[in-house]
Amino acid sequence: MTGALKLLQFGDSVFPVGAFSFSNGLETAVEQGAVHDRTTLQEFVRTVTRAAATADGVALLVAHRAARAGDLDRIRAAEEAVHLRKINEETRTMTVRMGRKLAEAAERVVGESLLRKRVAESGGVPVTYPVALGVLFAELGVGEADAFAAHQYGAASMVLGAAVRLMRVDHLDTQSILFAVNERVGEDYEDVRTAGLDDMQSFAPHLDVLAGAHQHAHVRMFMS
Repeated sequence: MTGALKLLQFGDSVFPVGAFSFSNGLETAVEQGAVHDRTTLQEFVRTVTRAAATADGVALLVAHRAARAGDLDRIRAAEEAVHLRKINEETRTMTVRMGRKLAEAAERVVGESLLRKRVAESGGVPVTYPVALGVLFAELGVGEADAFAAHQYGAASMVLGAAVRLMRVDHLDTQSILFAVNERVGEDYEDVRTAGLDDMQSFAPHLDVLAGAHQHAHVRMFMS
């Protein structure tokens, strides 16, 4: 029961890591008409979660296992792998800012931890959100599959939280989409659970194009 409560607390979409500031490309997708109704929104969210699974999700699993082994070097390697694969400024900003906020919040709430040690001994490698989440959940006794699920839930809910402010969908529409997208988390975990850092890939060029366009937009509600 305690593990489930910790999962609910730190995996909550309103946990104060600043996720509400980012739309993960949705703002530009709506502006350009690529996302314009419930169907296209669900397709967009699924694209985001699949890309998250095969890149950040792999790093989270590697970091979770490294944390259980007390391997700080492996955790840093996972951080570097995440950071190097963020090819545009906004996605790098998102993962580093949320990672730092999670580490700060964990220090305040949990206290002494391997995550705190990782921040103190950065080695010049920025803390990233998926790795910080994997490390934190490992230390809290949350299993890797549940940690992965929480990460995927967060990726989806970030986009859907932005959607209710950007387009004509209501909260029940977004909850229905979230329910449908969450049905795929198990198969995504099975696809990546044996992957290593060298297997990480996030081939979603349209998301990268949207992120690049958003960076130069004159009017923005969100940071990505």
